[in-house]
Amino acid sequence: MSKTVGRLAALAMGTFLAFPASAETLTDALVSAYNNSDLLDQSRAVLRAADEDVAGAVSALRPTLDYQISESYGYDGNPSSSGFQDTFSTSLDLIAELAIYTGGRNRMALEAAKEAVLAAREGLIVQEQTVLFNAVDAYMTVYAAVETVELRRNSVRVLNEEVRAARDRFEVGEVTRTDVAQAEARLAQAEADLVAAEGDLETGRELYNLEVGRYPGVLAAPPSLPEAAPTETAARDIALRSHPRILQSQRLVTVDEINVNSAEAAVLPTLSASASVGYSNAEDRFGRTNFDEDAGVSLTLRGPIYRGGQLNSVFRQAKAQRDNSRAQLLRTTAEISELVGRSWAVRDVSRASLIATGRQIEAAQIAFDGTREEATLGARTTLDVLDAEQDLLDAQASRISASAQEQRAVYALLASMGRLTADYLGLPVTTYDPAAYYNAVSNAPVIGSEQGIQLDRVLKSIGRQ
Repeated sequence: MSKTVGRLAALAMGTFLAFPASAETLTDALVSAYNNSDLLDQSRAVLRAADEDVAGAVSALRPTLDYQISESYGYDGNPSSSGFQDTFSTSLDLIAELAIYTGGRNRMALEAAKEAVLAAREGLIVQEQTVLFNAVDAYMTVYAAVETVELRRNSVRVLNEEVRAARDRFEVGEVTRTDVAQAEARLAQAEADLVAAEGDLETGRELYNLEVGRYPGVLAAPPSLPEAAPTETAARDIALRSHPRILQSQRLVTVDEINVNSAEAAVLPTLSASASVGYSNAEDRFGRTNFDEDAGVSLTLRGPIYRGGQLNSVFRQAKAQRDNSRAQLLRTTAEISELVGRSWAVRDVSRASLIATGRQIEAAQIAFDGTREEATLGARTTLDVLDAEQDLLDAQASRISASAQEQRAVYALLASMGRLTADYLGLPVTTYDPAAYYNAVSNAPVIGSEQGIQLDRVLKSIGRQ
């Protein structure tokens, strides 16, 4: 068993020595997570798709121009004519159409698309908070695992000395075989705990690679905790005013309210204008060709009379969706308020736990030192010393866990307030500009136009071309 532990310890040590000597900070991990996150790339793509909905809504307000080419064959088999006749014809037409009046539905569709874009931007911030918190969690998991491995390794080293001393004292008759067996059993348990700790470290490294985008090097101690809010009430007020989940829900309510108005306006008529110009020729079997040119302008007024109840159904559905969004907004607001309160309590508990473990270590160290001294005088048994040492080890392990938990709790509190963002943390990154793509496409640019050239530049800058 000792050989196995030694091999694993050497492997773990070799792994860490392979990394650069400079320690990697929590800020480094957050920057890497922000720059390498596939989840953020997905959310940004969703946002760009929403931007294109605005371009589509704008295009519905503009005229359309289509071409139409047709080739046809006709057969005349009327016996009263001079005989059977085949006719071949070709036509080319250009058709322009413009919706003059739609009851405001096209305008409302544009407003709904713009609100959906704003909702998607808030969704991107929600995803950013998730990515950054996961990076914090992964960093603290690895950091605590490294500390625990070192603690377990030191325990194995100390217990090896205890076993060796117990065997020596047994040889001279100072202790019994039972004392030696107790020391050996505790050493075996410590070796098993070390293997488990090294396994937790490897698991944490894989989590780190997933959330940060690379495997960890030597991790520096966590920095001072960021500022959150002076009071729980202040934290809750900040969250209710500016949390991206609440703002996103508010935008979605507005979208559904617009959709209700649009469904209500579906009974109104539509007035459209069209113009066409065309050319056609027809050739019979004798080679005679007729050429025709035509042009025309028309106005069309069209409105529903009976749709089998479809329009009323769509209107009721839109109202139900609006009511659902309103209820979701209320639920989201309540959840955020509860999350702030819970995060604040967890933060307080983690701080109290950290202070308590500090006192626990001090007391356990005094108890261990005293027990070991008393054992040399024959007033304590080997088991007493081992128990005191285990108490000290447990206290040290609890402090490692409490320290990591405090870091997680503070960043979770920031996330509950809606402030766990690259901007608020002051991360040295080039933040994604959601307005750049929107400004390039919101006016539905035409290929080759000035806006189209600007769009090409934006696409190149985000690596999507």
